[in-house]
Amino acid sequence: MPSTPEPQSAPQMSVVHMGLLPALRAMKRDFLSFQKGLFYRHGDAIRLKLKLVDLLFLNTPEMAHHVLVRNAKNYGKNTRGYDNLRQVLGNGLVTSQGDFWMRQRRIALPAFHHKRLAIMADKMVVAANDFAQRWSTQVGDEGMRLEMDEELARLTLRIICETMLSVDSEDGSMETVGHSVEVLLDQVLAETVGLALPRFIATPGRKRFKQALGELDDIVLGIIEERRKDGEQDHGDLLSMFMAVQDEETGERMNDVQLRDEIMTMFLAGHETTATALTWTLYLLARHPAERRLLIKELEETLNGEPVTFADLKRLPRLERVLKESMRLFPPVPNIARMAEDDDTIDGLSIKKGDYVIVSPNVLHRHPRYWDNPESFDSDRFLPERIKQVPRLAYIPFSAGQRMCIGNRFAMMEASLILATILPRLTFDLVPGHPIAADGKVTLRPRFGMPMRVRNRR
Repeated sequence: MPSTPEPQSAPQMSVVHMGLLPALRAMKRDFLSFQKGLFYRHGDAIRLKLKLVDLLFLNTPEMAHHVLVRNAKNYGKNTRGYDNLRQVLGNGLVTSQGDFWMRQRRIALPAFHHKRLAIMADKMVVAANDFAQRWSTQVGDEGMRLEMDEELARLTLRIICETMLSVDSEDGSMETVGHSVEVLLDQVLAETVGLALPRFIATPGRKRFKQALGELDDIVLGIIEERRKDGEQDHGDLLSMFMAVQDEETGERMNDVQLRDEIMTMFLAGHETTATALTWTLYLLARHPAERRLLIKELEETLNGEPVTFADLKRLPRLERVLKESMRLFPPVPNIARMAEDDDTIDGLSIKKGDYVIVSPNVLHRHPRYWDNPESFDSDRFLPERIKQVPRLAYIPFSAGQRMCIGNRFAMMEASLILATILPRLTFDLVPGHPIAADGKVTLRPRFGMPMRVRNRR
């Protein structure tokens, strides 16, 4: 890929006036359709003027590069959405900024080293195999309907718990974790895209939020306390790595609050987004049986019936391409929001201090200027000779620049190992007549779930 996107002719800023309440209602009802409608009607650069704030939608790789890479220091996370997330994540890597974020990233980075990932791969395969075995027994010879979005969320939660915390996945507290995460995300969403009352007003949603956050805090802080008591031995998990690693510059280690924030971040960022990516991948493979046959052929010929290993992944290029193409069409995080800290210009376009700036993977990944037949599913578009023709920031499923997701390799490895384990054993088909729609307010969940007809292949 090119190191920087090729600039196009200077875009014009379209100015769109809209009432605050109609805009919020439209965004809450279907943010993706609202955003795409703006793009198709008004072009690559749009200033949506509301009563209290301007929203800027910037839809070219060059503009994305300016915001996320070239002048990233001017585009911070002081947005409404991130403010709501901080209630849950504190100052974790997703929400923190400035020098503190830089220090935390330096501390956390060794936890995602290639050698550490290889150690975690075995736990991922065992978990995926356990789920595949349960599904295989459950569906029998005739097959049956399973809610695959929910099943995959349970699987990725188990993997996060075992690789991060060495927690028994059969522990009843893990059901509490899954439920709590769901409640917290729903409330963050409601307060981000709606007219939220002040936080000191105890609405039913706020009461559920407070209870769920307290339950999750109790579990996470209890695990940290127990780990401190056992002499902080290395359990081979991410928590051990976080507790042991020292900042190379200061020699500092993470305290309990920092550990809590990073674990919460991994719960939400690592569990929700990977399950979402896997759900849409199974959906796309079900809709494109020829692609599915080619992928299964690669898996069977490469693995020869043996469990997949970390070393096998480099021998499964089609698997990698299928995942990348799935995340092109359905990026787990469809929008990246920032706030301009000072006045700026991008290709002659005026950016004002306080503007909300939205860079959208969901739009960039389907932009007809950068992708041939952008709405079609074609994993071969990620062949080296084809993808090098695409501007680099036309594809940003994990964001870009310094704030690129630190767990991107972890997520790709996890999703790859899960698919390589379940696809040779089971067939996943869509349930006829069930409505499918993407809900992109925070992560790109299937709005009506993803029930699938699951049957054994052998």
